Amino acid sequence: MAPNVLVTGETLIDMLPDGPGPLSRVGGFERRPGGAPANVAVGLARLGAPPLFWTRVGADPFGRYLEDVLRDEGISERYVERDPDAKTTLAFVTHDEAGDRAFTFYREGTADTRLEPGRVGDDALEGLEWVHAGGLALASEPARSATRDLLERAATRGCTVSFDPNARPELWESEDAFASEVREVLPAVDVLKATVEELDALGFAGDTAEERARDALDCGPHTVLLTRGGEGALALARRDAPWIDGTERATHAGFDVEVADTTGAGDAFLAGAIDALVRREGLEGCLAFANAVAARATTAAGAMTALPDRADADALLSEQ
Repeated sequence: MAPNVLVTGETLIDMLPDGPGPLSRVGGFERRPGGAPANVAVGLARLGAPPLFWTRVGADPFGRYLEDVLRDEGISERYVERDPDAKTTLAFVTHDEAGDRAFTFYREGTADTRLEPGRVGDDALEGLEWVHAGGLALASEPARSATRDLLERAATRGCTVSFDPNARPELWESEDAFASEVREVLPAVDVLKATVEELDALGFAGDTAEERARDALDCGPHTVLLTRGGEGALALARRDAPWIDGTERATHAGFDVEVADTTGAGDAFLAGAIDALVRREGLEGCLAFANAVAARATTAAGAMTALPDRADADALLSEQ
């Protein structure tokens, strides 16, 4: 069956530390494939629905490694571009004792920042049901213009458009710049996945996280998926959302698992959510499945390497 989802954004190398602590004290690192959109794409493939993936890697050993990883995961090479004049992005990850992580990027002028508008044609969009993008692409040109162009064209052709701000302050000149660029694309977005901190950074108003999520519904998206770490997730949708089944608000407390690494948990959640919403699950079913995928992904090290398959996620759901 031909893919009906297209994901776009960065594929990069995560350098995982050999123990907790600040970057200045870490003794060694292990190379792992990563990048939030790449994790979403592979997450969907692991769930049995490989998407198309528009990304760009360098013509260097890291880039060739990532191409091999995507191919082995069943991702089509159609939109996996190799840049002959740029390196592949590196992200050094550090963990604290609780498993929470921080990133240091080597991304100036790297391949994923050089996506060019128009590489995914209108004819390709006509055959798609869903297009997803991440916020890192908006931090640099020409990837910013390329991503904005794709989302706007996808929206006019009836694709469901999802977006993850994926706030990384170290890649932006200011929080205002981040908020301005993300809010500019929201009119083309149907499904916004965000954390409480990202809603705050984007300037949404309200005394509670739920009120700020409701404020986001007035800026374009008809659905907001709010992830809250160990507290689970909240979903809000307007009545015009295609998966409304009488429920416009849903919550899920998440699953109690032994956490090894939270890197990529949000990407795993998003892969599960897209999969569930493409299958027209209601909001409650979407959150349950997405949280199961995310919980399984935290039980092993690495972002992409820890992503579960459908059987793993379903087994955790059955234990609920």
